[in-house]
Amino acid sequence: QLQASGGGLVQPGRSLRLSCVASGSPLSYYGIGWFRQVPGKEREGVSCISSSGDVIYYSDSVRGRFTISRDNAKNTMYLQMNNLKPDDTAVYSCSHDPGTGKGCYDKEWPVVYKSWGQGTQVTVST
Repeated sequence: QLQASGGGLVQPGRSLRLSCVASGSPLSYYGIGWFRQVPGKEREGVSCISSSGDVIYYSDSVRGRFTISRDNAKNTMYLQMNNLKPDDTAVYSCSHDPGTGKGCYDKEWPVVYKSWGQGTQVTVST
């Protein structure tokens, strides 16, 4: 199971750091990803990181502002979000590769993921 936390209400330009803790399977075996969803819209893949940490992808909308990282010893992944914008408002959730080995293989990485943990709400507003 995956549990995201760290969301909240912030003003534009501020920062938040999201965390996602896994219970059960060690995250070190998997590529992992962050997703976000706004009601009425499709879930969007925000960022992924490979099991080794040497491959990372970001969506165009967050590149340069968000940073994904992982701490396998803590079975935890993070999403540092800087210079937040109102368009970043969404429920953010995390997931891991279900075993395909392609959790962060190429730009099509979001389609690999099939289930997501409980999300955390991020609201960017004045």
